[in-house]
Amino acid sequence: MVAASLDDSTERIIGYLGSRGVSINVLFFQVFEHGTDKFFSRAWLIDPIQSQAEPTERGAKEPWNGEFYASYGPDDARPWDDARKFGFISGGGGSWYSRTLELLNPGDRVWVKAPGHGYIGVGIVTGKRQPVAEFRVPTPQGEQLYVDVSSIDKRLRKHLDDPEMCEYFVPVKWLETRDIDQAVRGIGLFGNQNTVCKPRSKKWRTTVDRLKQIFTKWNQSG
Repeated sequence: MVAASLDDSTERIIGYLGSRGVSINVLFFQVFEHGTDKFFSRAWLIDPIQSQAEPTERGAKEPWNGEFYASYGPDDARPWDDARKFGFISGGGGSWYSRTLELLNPGDRVWVKAPGHGYIGVGIVTGKRQPVAEFRVPTPQGEQLYVDVSSIDKRLRKHLDDPEMCEYFVPVKWLETRDIDQAVRGIGLFGNQNTVCKPRSKKWRTTVDRLKQIFTKWNQSG
């Protein structure tokens, strides 16, 4: 929704929904003029990483089970074949999508879901979030920049030097992956639009328990 301003009642509604586990936020835009120059600024009402980090289901909140959830939308800009080959997940197009990647640290286990398809992999994080222009991957010739060895989509190249809009990558050592058409899906499995989160819901715990029966290599050393 777009509005000219944010009134007190709307802010209270946003706070209420946030307390009930709904990932909701407000983005403010301002334009400043200095002589003939114009400057454009953006600010969030709630820090995106805070509003997305721990989504919950109403009445089902429980201690976090230590397992991370990630959403990776495979398309021309984010090819799953590359993610499997070079070992990574990514997100971008704005801080709302990329900042939650900061939640991941080396040693964390992450379960990856492709929106509209299902769960496609589980792996161990091996490094911190990095912008696409700096992200390096292993090749037979040694480590090289990802942008130099992949025919990445023009949408990613467009924002290479924009820290707000560029794609960010997290290196992952895959324990087990699946083709998109073999993704694990089913009634009752956890799903969320956030790039990364640490859910505290019963559904997430039961989802992980089910996935561990299917992805049998989940506990191998990373």
